Amino acid sequence: MTVTAHEVRAASVEAAPVAPPTFTEWWRHTLVFAGRNIQHIRRLPEKLLDVTLQPIMFVLLFAYVFGGAIGVPGGNYREYLIGGILVQSLSFVMVGPATSIATDLQEGVIDRFRALPARRAAYLSGHFLAELGGMALSIAILLGSGLLVGWRAHDGIASLMGGFVLLLLFAAVMVWIGTLIGLAVRTPDAVMGVGFTVVFPLVFLSNAFVPVSTLPDALRHVAEWNPISTLVAAVRDLFGNTTGQVGAQPWPLEHAVPLSFVSCAALLAVVVPLSLRRYRARTID
Repeated sequence: MTVTAHEVRAASVEAAPVAPPTFTEWWRHTLVFAGRNIQHIRRLPEKLLDVTLQPIMFVLLFAYVFGGAIGVPGGNYREYLIGGILVQSLSFVMVGPATSIATDLQEGVIDRFRALPARRAAYLSGHFLAELGGMALSIAILLGSGLLVGWRAHDGIASLMGGFVLLLLFAAVMVWIGTLIGLAVRTPDAVMGVGFTVVFPLVFLSNAFVPVSTLPDALRHVAEWNPISTLVAAVRDLFGNTTGQVGAQPWPLEHAVPLSFVSCAALLAVVVPLSLRRYRARTID
């Protein structure tokens, strides 16, 4: 049987190994997918309400409506408030990335992206980059709002930057948790129920808005060991807002700063591989 030159060339092309994408290619693809998310915001500016207007509303509400009725040791509730509002806002924003990914999965958008000559994981990394940018904007707006109502950082620029880094690290955790939830649920409608069922009790059963010493004994012990309480205490320590922290503190709150950094890093080490594995499972051929 005679083999033609065309068949030889076709066989050699099929047998040729496909070079894995380089880091530069992966980063370029990531920026393309991140740009897609940003384009959505440009066309639908109301998508930024949860990271712009909503945090300002919370600051004003608690500072001027509830602030007069809530007392803390030291008397400056507005400085006590900002750390809690920051953590609370970043905790609930996880619903956004979860809903976005669940919608893309349901509408088949991700399946269409797979036909493009791009690395599969670039969709997730681009999504993460865009969402983290929104979180950073939310942190900046909240700190600016805090300055307007009387909040100040008292421990210098290095400690202030440490607090900002911790908040960004926590924001990264919440984006990846939202990503995992979006990949796990069957419909976008389920995201809100799952997110609020988990986040709502964690945030409000903590020291975010009131000192844990004001809670009943059973709830106080829960709040003292609540990871949200530890994170809020760490942010307040780094910003020098120690109002409300009087007397001996329980172990998690006494070591809040190192414990918060370690906890966030550990959560990232767990949730990122789980998200990638779930993404591969949902997009398998």
